[in-house]
Order: sequence, then structure tokens, then C-alpha cells
Amino acid sequence: VQLQAFGGGLVQAGGSLRLSCAASGRTTNSYDMGWFRQAPGKEREFVAAINWSGGSRKYADSVKGRFTISRDNAKNTVYLQMNSLKPEDTAVYYCVAGRPNAYYTGSYGYWGQGTLVTVSS
Repeated sequence: VQLQAFGGGLVQAGGSLRLSCAASGRTTNSYDMGWFRQAPGKEREFVAAINWSGGSRKYADSVKGRFTISRDNAKNTVYLQMNSLKPEDTAVYYCVAGRPNAYYTGSYGYWGQGTLVTVSS
């Protein structure tokens, strides 16, 4: 599975961005998918995950209520809608995919190349 993330950029605090991640190589309908991020000088951290069917979602406490993860299995794409962005959301965002049970274990075998999100104050 190859993953490519799109949609990063520069936005002012309080603004919104929508990240997309297109999967290729094989269908990801049976894969759990998610997003991680890594801010400058910090360790990579979990942001959000969605299970293979889209019926279960979970978020890091730091983004809960502001970010929404969704997927369109017909398009092999997962999305991250980011609202009320804060400067501390500045990071490279990585799309991930994995199975089985990656949603529960947090272990994803496939990582995209990342897209940079910069939130100015």
C-alpha cells in the first residue's frame, strides 16, 4: 500500500484545513487508517484513527472536538478535517494504514510521506 497525503499549508490560528490521504497499490477497504504528526523537536504522536468500516473513530485529547477523521472506501481515501487550528498544531502530518486490528494496537505497517501544516499566531 502506498499512501500520499495532500492539503497541508500555512493557515492562521483559528482557521481550518482538510488533509486528504490517497491510497494506491491495493484497496484499503479492509485497513484501519489514521493520522500521526511530528512537530519540530518533538516525538511523533497519534492524532486520530478510523477503523476499516468507518464505524469507529478515536482522537488524541489535544485535538478532540476540533478534528474529524473520515474515509471514503470507494475512493481509497481518508480525510482529516482540522478546525480551530492552534499554533501548537504545527507539524508534519503522516497518514497511516494497517491491519489487522491496527485501530486497537496502534501499530500501522504503512506510512505516507507526510504533509506540513503550519499554523501562525
